Amino acid sequence: MPFAALAAATTPTAHIGLGLAAVGRPGYINLHRDRDLPADRDPDALRARTHELLDAAYAQGVRYVDTARSYGRAEEFLAEWLDARPSFTDLVVGSKWGYTYTADWSVEAEAHEVKDHSLATFERQYAETRDLLGDRLSLYQVHSVTPDSPALSDKELLDRLAALAADGVTVGLSTSGPAQADAIRAALAVTVDGEPLFRTVQATYNALETSAAPALAEAHDAGLTVIVKEGMANGRLAGGEAPAVFQEIAAGAGVGGDAVALALVLHQPWAGVVLSGAATAAQLSGNLHAAVVDLDDEQRASLDALVEEPEAYWRHRAGLPWH
Repeated sequence: MPFAALAAATTPTAHIGLGLAAVGRPGYINLHRDRDLPADRDPDALRARTHELLDAAYAQGVRYVDTARSYGRAEEFLAEWLDARPSFTDLVVGSKWGYTYTADWSVEAEAHEVKDHSLATFERQYAETRDLLGDRLSLYQVHSVTPDSPALSDKELLDRLAALAADGVTVGLSTSGPAQADAIRAALAVTVDGEPLFRTVQATYNALETSAAPALAEAHDAGLTVIVKEGMANGRLAGGEAPAVFQEIAAGAGVGGDAVALALVLHQPWAGVVLSGAATAAQLSGNLHAAVVDLDDEQRASLDALVEEPEAYWRHRAGLPWH
């Protein structure tokens, strides 16, 4: 398992990963990108920003980087950074397939990505990922699995994923939508030749959306590494957007609301890696303070009161504009 080194790590920030969704393409749904990124978001500008974030993350103990085929040119930017740093052999690299980036570097595109979990898409995107990341790819995840995804039932595809696992690349999945728990439990039941296929699961969990927690605990108990994404709810739990209780706890701890949001996730006993989606080095440093934030029972109870119904949460997320 690629995360074995993290399980034994003594540096708290080793359990916080860096996700590249926000910096590999000019448009994304995180709030306040107009403040976080330069007005001219040409590839060179975002390449420089991605490399700056990767340098800062590695220097501060982050050892997992998460990207995807649909994150614009994020794989390319990461590959260039890795090629220039061959000694960074302790970095775990994960990517995802299943969405194709279709915005052609435009924020105003009608569709930014198209989902397809077919075998043909896997073969094409795996070849593209391997061409860029080579042997540095440790984990390949099916992107945004829902209960009706062919990635849970297509025998040819499952056999091909099992062959990939036999070649040494860990196979995982990410989930999205109000039925995340159903997708996770369906994935736990998937076997090929009697062996479980998926060894990691990446899911959305934050103070507003906790519905996947029981299924994530089951996945952890079954031996999967749990990766948590969107711990700040695409910016809704950071900065001035954060609810008052976040800001109160943060002020008392001498950190930002973003650190409180990620600390809540880190405190879950099943959470293996928690992703930061930082777009600036300052945001990343603030996020990493989560590793040293303690939350008492009273504070956790006050945060529990913020939970939204899953359907309402995902409806709100679907309405966020691509900035």
